[in-house]
Amino acid sequence: MENLKERKEKAMRSQLGSSNSDIGAIAAENAVMKGSRLPVLELRDSGSSIEVMLISGLNKNFMFYEVIRVLEEQGAEVVSANFSTVGNKVFHVVHAQVKISRVGVDTSTVWQRLQDLLY
Repeated sequence: MENLKERKEKAMRSQLGSSNSDIGAIAAENAVMKGSRLPVLELRDSGSSIEVMLISGLNKNFMFYEVIRVLEEQGAEVVSANFSTVGNKVFHVVHAQVKISRVGVDTSTVWQRLQDLLY
């Protein structure tokens, strides 16, 4: 099952194209699969779109809507949000687009607010 999950993630990444931020995401996924500390947060900024990947344990109590709220408050519009459970891990993925391209989204602020929310 883990192998299928990895293959799915690789296929999704290849559709989106590769970038330097993908290297960090691959490292985070490998660390989680090897049993590192949860939650794991990845934020990919590709100009007009942002992807947030969050991997948490089943016992981590946070509200998924809070992640969405942080993105929207910082100027992003959530396009899709989903989660799946594999074993004792919960994988959350949020795709968002910048509402106003001239203004953009300060991803460092988004990152810090999500860190504050989760840790």
